[in-house]
Amino acid sequence: MQYKAIVEVVGSRIVTGELPVGDTLTLADIEEEFGCSRTVAREVQRSLEESGLTIAQRRRGLVVQPMDNWDVFNPNVIRWRLTVPGRDRQMESLNELRQAIEPRAVALAARFATREQRKEILDAGLKVVELGAISSGEEFMKWDIRFHTLILEASGNEMFAALAPVIEAVLTWRTKINLMPPVPEPRAMKNHEEIAKAIYRGDPETATVAMRDVVSEVQEAFTLRTPDELRDRDQTD
Repeated sequence: MQYKAIVEVVGSRIVTGELPVGDTLTLADIEEEFGCSRTVAREVQRSLEESGLTIAQRRRGLVVQPMDNWDVFNPNVIRWRLTVPGRDRQMESLNELRQAIEPRAVALAARFATREQRKEILDAGLKVVELGAISSGEEFMKWDIRFHTLILEASGNEMFAALAPVIEAVLTWRTKINLMPPVPEPRAMKNHEEIAKAIYRGDPETATVAMRDVVSEVQEAFTLRTPDELRDRDQTD
């Protein structure tokens, strides 16, 4: 069994509380349960420690840590938190992060993006709108993630750019937990087009207003759960 698959199992157990804070597991425990080598077990240990879920203590093994110690920006931690009961709080935290970061990022991108970056963002934004007229499927999601990632990178703020995996997690899991309608909202597509064009022409004010509305639409969908009803209706038609 590969170490990533083992990390998925153990990480999920910790996040759900099946392995509560203070519990321990040893490399021998991992080897025995999953039938893996000591080398693989050490890779599991390294991954769990990097995410802050455990720390190694001499003569005890890997000790499960409280949530305050978790790396909450780690994509694995985000994914695990979004697949367990209580995931609403994680989604709410991610939405709040987007509200704080993305409007500022588009303003910076509109001011400081290179000519090449502006063209890439414009092309990606228009592709999102084109695909969004059809569905919110995998191809749409791929381009939407690219669009938002390019904006963070073009902001010129390396800390914003480092948050790209977090934004990707929000976009991906909005679909996986049924908070995305089968066809994206026209309002969202209009905003994506406005953002892309505003950045291209160097208009930070318009880009900021449109991005704020993009994030607001996500928050409204999360609060009202309307997309769940749309998805259910689409599947029964």
